[in-house]
Amino acid sequence: MENSFVMEIEYIKGDATSPLKNGNKIIVHICNDIGGWGRGFVMAISSKWSEPEQSFRNWYASKDKFALGEVQFVKVEDDIWIANLIGQRDIKGGKDGIPPVRYEAVSTGLSKVASMALQINATVHMPRIGCGLAGGSWDKMEKIIHTQLIDKRIRVTVYDL
Repeated sequence: MENSFVMEIEYIKGDATSPLKNGNKIIVHICNDIGGWGRGFVMAISSKWSEPEQSFRNWYASKDKFALGEVQFVKVEDDIWIANLIGQRDIKGGKDGIPPVRYEAVSTGLSKVASMALQINATVHMPRIGCGLAGGSWDKMEKIIHTQLIDKRIRVTVYDL
């Protein structure tokens, strides 16, 4: 009989900027495609580390591969990287009622996070990405996380404050 191990997202109460696992960790958050940084989870990141915001602003200014679905990895501690994932179009929903989150871009970006996590043997940590200011649905995000991370046997912890 084959051993069938089923991995699930781990949900815990806590602060995603203080991941609770040993080893390498990638903290994922959603960024917009207009270079804005100043509301939501990025405030918690900026209060702990200055590098992710500065790197994001430099990346935006350079316009080098700064587009939906792209990810910038910023090492902030010996074992922690911040993944600035561009998964949000602008900062407000359109007149058509479509929220800023772009699920396809998040999926593409999480695939890149998976590659990095496998390369450095890291666990992945995040708040409920895409569901705050980006206006997305957690049900849709959860499916993307399963497809891009869990199904590749990458451990994921989601933090609720």
